[in-house]
Amino acid sequence: MRELTVASLMTREVVTAEPTTPFKDLVARLTEGAFSALPVVDADGRPVGVVSEADLIPKEEYRGGTEDAPSLFAGRDTRHRWQQAHGTTAADVMSSPVITAGPDEAASAAAHRLAVEGVRRLFVVDADGRLAGVLSRRDLLRVFLRTDAQIERQVATQVLQRTLWLEPTAVDVAVADGVVTLTGRLERRSEAEIAVRLTRSLPGVVAVVDELTHSWDDTDAGYRVGG
Repeated sequence: MRELTVASLMTREVVTAEPTTPFKDLVARLTEGAFSALPVVDADGRPVGVVSEADLIPKEEYRGGTEDAPSLFAGRDTRHRWQQAHGTTAADVMSSPVITAGPDEAASAAAHRLAVEGVRRLFVVDADGRLAGVLSRRDLLRVFLRTDAQIERQVATQVLQRTLWLEPTAVDVAVADGVVTLTGRLERRSEAEIAVRLTRSLPGVVAVVDELTHSWDDTDAGYRVGG
């Protein structure tokens, strides 16, 4: 079964900025769009930086403060915020490098990247490095809005029938709030394990309750050798 890709979940219409976009325009685009960051792209549409709310806040943080730059003993973050506070364009305040993903990347891999990098979104680029969309945490969470009926149908058709070649009556599939319960008796233990594993990997599945039994354990090496 093919896993969901970044392209299938990403938002394609992305509000962007250019390196020369004025500070006030950046604020307007963020507040009007009700999102927390936007990519800065060059003339070819390739992302070169990101401007987030956190990149704009230093302008208020240092309001009325000293004009002297922080000392060399100040932390890197402090010096960076001071520089941002005195910026007037996107190029002055943006953060880089841009954390990107490819449209064909697996959604699970993208989710892992979000967690490891500690960011809220990945900017999706095509083979030429041009911006193609954005994948946010919210986009990934939307898979859990699939209905119980949709999940039940996919388990029955893709997992049980097409992959395991089981009769429709061999396993009972019940779904409640995304939790799938599998009940029935299969011939081999390996079949039961595959059914649970594949069901758990389906988009929108919150958890799997395994109530499957088997007639014989084909995963036990001693059983196989002894007959």
